[in-house]
Order: sequence, then structure tokens, then C-alpha cells
Amino acid sequence: MATGLPSQTRVIELLDAEFARAGYEIEDVVIDARARPPRITVIADGDTALNSDTIAQLSRTASTLLDRDPGTEGYLLEVSSPGVDRPLTAEKHFRRARGRKVAVRLADGTELTGRVGATEPDGVALVVAAGKKEWTLREVRFADIAHAVVQIEFAGPDPRELELAGVAAGPAAGADSKEAGA
Repeated sequence: MATGLPSQTRVIELLDAEFARAGYEIEDVVIDARARPPRITVIADGDTALNSDTIAQLSRTASTLLDRDPGTEGYLLEVSSPGVDRPLTAEKHFRRARGRKVAVRLADGTELTGRVGATEPDGVALVVAAGKKEWTLREVRFADIAHAVVQIEFAGPDPRELELAGVAAGPAAGADSKEAGA
């Protein structure tokens, strides 16, 4: 049965170069042919956070490329970021989360909450509490991390925490904002 939708692989082939040119990589493509209208969801991430203007531009580009593909018809396109609930599983995820607070469970069962600092190919520096209003860096190897996820913060971080993480303090530093498509 023809759905009028390209495969996940075909969507990536069509869009990957243009998304890369804009500074983003395609993390996932979800095709839902049962939805009405059928839906193509493209999850993109990059070193620069996706904002509503960028999502709109990527959506226009993706739509144009998909519409030119023979046999692709009648779909709803959504371009979005992975969202804050996506587990951090690779060095690039931690690098992109620099300055953000994360909850980490280590392979030995130890749980940490810290702010992401510098990343290296084999690990990350976390700014962790060392007492009341005191912070220290703790090096954690990626191989030792069983699970990690960004935490939503409602209050601004301590400036010393950001300094240790290597992030300039400012109004948006460490703050979560609800962007369109996020």
C-alpha cells in the first residue's frame, strides 16, 4: 500500500545536507502514516539551540525538499528539538548542554546533580555542590554514566556555579525557555 510518504532513510537523504549547512544535524525522523493527515517529524539538534525562527526556516527548507520528491504527498511536517527529557547519551549532548543542570545516575547506582562544564572525548566535568553555596568540579567518565537528563530550573543558577562550568553569567544563562517546537 503506497502511503505517499518517503521512508525515514529517504527523508534523511533529502534533508541532511541542508540541515548541516544551517548548523544542525538530524537526530531522528518519525513517520506516522496512520495520523490524519500523515505526519513526518524531524528532530534536529545543534550546538546552537533551535529557536522559533530557526525551526521556521528549517521547516520551509524541509517542506520544499520533500515536496520535490516524487511520490511524497499529503503530509504534515513538524521540525523540533529533542526536548529536555531526551537522555544525554553522547559527548555532543553534554557539550550542547554546557551550563545546564543535569541529573546523573552512575553505573554503580550513585546519583549526582550538577551543572555541565567542559567535555572531553571520554568524560565531562560536573559542577556539584560541596556545601552551602560552595561548588567543586567532579570529573565523570562517560563509560561510568548509566543515565543522564537535563533538569528544568525555575530559579537562576549561582554565578559561581556558572563560572566553574565555564559559562558566562547573563539573563539567559542556564534558564529554560519554551521555544516553538521544543
